[in-house]
Amino acid sequence: MEHVELARLKRQERRPLPRSHSAQDSRKKPWWTPFPFETPTAPLLDAASTVAGSGDTSPVPPTGEWNADQILAHVAIVNAATIATVSAASAGAPTTYDTRTAHDIWTIEHVIALAGGNAGLRERIRLQADALCALGGPMLSETELDTPVPALLLSHDKVLVNQPLPLRDLITGLADVELPGHTRQLLALPQPAADD
Repeated sequence: MEHVELARLKRQERRPLPRSHSAQDSRKKPWWTPFPFETPTAPLLDAASTVAGSGDTSPVPPTGEWNADQILAHVAIVNAATIATVSAASAGAPTTYDTRTAHDIWTIEHVIALAGGNAGLRERIRLQADALCALGGPMLSETELDTPVPALLLSHDKVLVNQPLPLRDLITGLADVELPGHTRQLLALPQPAADD
């Protein structure tokens, strides 16, 4: 037990000291407080759990739409692309943001199989949200967040964006548009009729 306590104390010793009050006042208020993924990920996962708990993990969607597993796989692929882009930007490496693979049905089905289905996809998305919170929060400087990233964003086989966007817009777009949109999509899936 002493080893655990000693390790905890050593970790505390290594924590960086807070900036002086005047240094904090001179900086812009950080955009990431609170980080945007904490809020939209929970409703998405709740909606996915509701669909999974209905007894039919993949209710038949309307023609041309995805089932629950496909929606979750798409979200997991978009999250992974965002994590890769944020990681590259934080390393000072050139990067791009392209969502074409997140719409490819073979890739979607492959990710479903790799994750082990609905429960595995939900856990993957939960862990990705944790990673995005860690990567996108205080780790990135304002300059990194303002870095223009060549972006190609698709929806329903239509190009939504084909131009550089600031990294911050990619992150907040995922949190403010993509995740809530797929939450609504999951909740709109047909639910099996309740047994009387």
